[in-house]
Amino acid sequence: MSDQHKPTAPTQDVIESIVPLMPIVLPVAGGVVIFLLAFIAVFMG
Repeated sequence: MSDQHKPTAPTQDVIESIVPLMPIVLPVAGGVVIFLLAFIAVFMG
């Protein structure tokens, strides 16, 4: 009674699906962080 589960389709890693988008995601995320820091600095000042 051996229950061996074999996946029907290969699972795709989430990291591997994001890596091709890094040249777009990193600058956008950096811009958002810089905008938020500048907004906080102006608001606190």
